[in-house]
Amino acid sequence: MKSFAALFVLGAYVAPAFAMVVPRKSGNLTPVTVRGNAFFAGEERFYIRGVAYQPGGAADAADPLLDIKSLKRDIENFKKLGINTIRVYTIDNSQDHDEGMKLLDDAGIYLALDANTPKYSLNRETEQTLHRSYNDVYLQSVFATVDAFAGYNNLLLFFSGNEVINAKNNTVAATYIKAVTRDMKQYISNHASRQIPVGYSAADVAENIKQQALFFNCGTEDERADFFAFNDYSWCDPSSFTQSGWDKKVETYKDYSIPLFLSEFGCITNTREWGEIAALYSNNMTGVYSGGLVYEYTVEPNGYGLVEVTPNGNIEPNEDFERLAEAYKKTKNPSGTGGFNENGSPSQCPPPDDEWEVESSLLPTIPENAKQFMNKGAGDGPGLEGDGSHFAGEASMSTATPGSGIPTRTPDGQAANNTGGESAASFGVHIPFQFVGMIAGSVMFGMSLVL
Repeated sequence: MKSFAALFVLGAYVAPAFAMVVPRKSGNLTPVTVRGNAFFAGEERFYIRGVAYQPGGAADAADPLLDIKSLKRDIENFKKLGINTIRVYTIDNSQDHDEGMKLLDDAGIYLALDANTPKYSLNRETEQTLHRSYNDVYLQSVFATVDAFAGYNNLLLFFSGNEVINAKNNTVAATYIKAVTRDMKQYISNHASRQIPVGYSAADVAENIKQQALFFNCGTEDERADFFAFNDYSWCDPSSFTQSGWDKKVETYKDYSIPLFLSEFGCITNTREWGEIAALYSNNMTGVYSGGLVYEYTVEPNGYGLVEVTPNGNIEPNEDFERLAEAYKKTKNPSGTGGFNENGSPSQCPPPDDEWEVESSLLPTIPENAKQFMNKGAGDGPGLEGDGSHFAGEASMSTATPGSGIPTRTPDGQAANNTGGESAASFGVHIPFQFVGMIAGSVMFGMSLVL
């Protein structure tokens, strides 16, 4: 009887610990990893063939993965295009995305996801607003987005920012973007079941795009991005590999040691014949580039778009869509590993100059109130209706020591190691490190009661 009572008490202590265990959501697709300057799905080189997918544009800021009816309709067009990735700029991190992510997974489509939303992002207006907006309320939302999507195998990567630097006079934003990248990498290692690539999507600002690329790949391992991407509209048909200047960019980044890809492309100055597709997936570029994302899926007021949304909610593909589908169909990936570099070295941090106003490679420390998330988790996301973070919470108070963002836990890698078989679709549990001690203590307490 005494033993039964002790076991009952033991269960009361252990059950809450397991109640906080996060189930893996998984999926059938093989998670993508970084190896050298390329992405891999298992042992196969992975090239991003995708489109930007934000119906309604930035002004609408709706979550397209929650509109299941429209998503099902659009996935049929994704299949016709022959793509393997979509980029979504805004999601609601307070909602469940199982249904939408499963639809994408079943269709063989990965998600490249921006971790910011209009209300929860860095404010680049001045150096003071940048500092103020890098705060614990902002990071709580970013980390909640990580929690919401880290369990899906078809989550390809996270963008820690998009075009925050958009001119030569706001390059001081670089240290804050890189701090967010560092913080996301640490949070993922501390809480997720696998490593998920984190990097930055840059504006192709001619004066400093090279400095941006170098800066995000320099410093200690915890600070460096897992990839670098930029939005490139320099190929305007009729053009070519040399006429567009893409040959010079390949030469510029030939020794770059992490994956590089186009987070947006598709100039609309003239008719889009999509000649860049053949170049982007050729041996001329695949030793340096890992593909890219066409901008964009729905026709918006900016004039870009592959499909028109009619007033009754139907979709009508335009000629851009048809030409792009044909270009993808005619362009195969190179055989083998495409000439990737597995053993590159990190970059040297660029020195300050008239075009690059970053005086130091040192980053701000994570805000004091945000440190708790690394151990306890972020909790529920604020969603798209939250109060916003630009002038909330507590900002960073000092400069970080390089290497201070090293995680306290290494992901077990179970999801990352599967190859799409039965185990890839199964569900498991991930026990956060902080609960191991709680469970062990509960067992010891229960045994003392039994004895």
